Amino acid sequence: MKNLFKLLLLLLVLTATSTVLVACDGEDGKDGVDGTNGQDGQDGEDGADYSVEDLIPLESSRTPNFYKVDPAFSSIEVTPLLSSEDVLESSPEFVYGSLADGAGLLAEDDGSFTLINNLEGDYSIARIKLNEDLKPMYGEYILNAFATAYTAQCSGSMITPEEHGFGPLYLSGGEWGGSSKGVFAVNPYKSVDNADTAIMLPKLGQWSTENAVVIGKDAYQTKTVAFIGDDHSDNSVPSGQLGMYVGSRGNFDDGKLYGLKVTTAGIDFEMDMAEGVEYDAEFVELNETQIDLLDAEAKAKGVMGFSRLEDIDWRRGSAANQREIYFCVTGRNYPDLVGKGSLLGRIYKVVLNEKDPAGAAKITCVLDGDIVGGKADGFHSPDNILVTENYAYIQEDPNGYANLNSNIQGYAKVYQYDLNTGAFKTVLECDQDTAAAQGYGSTSNYWEITGMIDVTEEVNNGENTFIIITQNHGWVPADGSSFTDPKANSSDSANKEGSTLFKITGLDR
Repeated sequence: MKNLFKLLLLLLVLTATSTVLVACDGEDGKDGVDGTNGQDGQDGEDGADYSVEDLIPLESSRTPNFYKVDPAFSSIEVTPLLSSEDVLESSPEFVYGSLADGAGLLAEDDGSFTLINNLEGDYSIARIKLNEDLKPMYGEYILNAFATAYTAQCSGSMITPEEHGFGPLYLSGGEWGGSSKGVFAVNPYKSVDNADTAIMLPKLGQWSTENAVVIGKDAYQTKTVAFIGDDHSDNSVPSGQLGMYVGSRGNFDDGKLYGLKVTTAGIDFEMDMAEGVEYDAEFVELNETQIDLLDAEAKAKGVMGFSRLEDIDWRRGSAANQREIYFCVTGRNYPDLVGKGSLLGRIYKVVLNEKDPAGAAKITCVLDGDIVGGKADGFHSPDNILVTENYAYIQEDPNGYANLNSNIQGYAKVYQYDLNTGAFKTVLECDQDTAAAQGYGSTSNYWEITGMIDVTEEVNNGENTFIIITQNHGWVPADGSSFTDPKANSSDSANKEGSTLFKITGLDR
């Protein structure tokens, strides 16, 4: 385990009713998050039975690069790192499974990297060892479908001492499928021997959880502030809510849960908010945590409902920057939602109170895909978001609503939104026409772009570096089998579709 974290190992104490996260200065390698052994008792590094120096990197992925880069970004380089059809020589039985999604990266003292990666379609979480060039060497599953009660692990986020003041710890959202609708807390170094055990954070509530994201440590000096995205897909009333947990630094058990309420008069639904206009907001305390009771309480207290609130991120940089929160609303097309919730998708900015995260706030819709001829004309279901100091990178998961706007062309895209100037550009697009011609899926199943993270600081090679993922909907093995690792998910109902992991260099931050 990385020496830097020896004095910051995590201990989650599981009681009958709660889970507590505290910083621990012990060196006995207790994981705490899952009650397994960490540094002591392991034959190899990072909870695996291997030595890093003996691992063999995958020199290149078998899967081609099916991204078309916009001419305005011709200087960037996109490299496939790993796909579901690749075999890692050092772990040949490992399958990079179905619908890869949220991810986090940790740099290790030996120059290697640890990638934690959700496999949404397999209800699981993988740990992949990468070499100094980010080439995959070894893969294993640290949380399987049994542990998650067959609940999809969607977006995820890494907590580190550098950014958050504690950690490392990986948070993952339990969204659909099974019964574990809430926030999972995973020690990135947990043993694979305990892949069928999981820890959840009950104080953060049960939602159709897309993601849970802790903002930067400078935003509030003594607090941990986490935001939860609720991908609730009601067909009559927009019901996706923005949750917020506020506790003491590094503690997920002593805090309170809140929901975002827009307080400007006349704003009853999200579509009452016009693009580019700032509105007053506040966070109201919520006492329920069970999913149905929590939803009912939030609605009774006027918490704003959005048409499927998806991914969340926070702005890097100064303390003031870190109090800027951005989130995606992917949209939903049903007659009863017209005029209430977004159809094609929106991006919102929330500016938190300087002194108190639960104090008076501001909310602005910065991009509205429902405005024909507007800045975001052509949006087709923005789903995931990465925010750096100067840009937001927005990733699409097309929901099949292209008939709503003739200006929607092509397939899933990544957009760059300049936080300083408001400039909005297309970075790249999935090239599904070429992919289908080569036997990778069809043109009728839209791929999703997801899991984009900025790893420039971790890689630290002087080059802006990002990781990004494609869920290749419609791409299944030619022999009719499944892109699923049995150690992740042994269910016959496993999603069979493949995934691809990429590296992008040269993109602005």
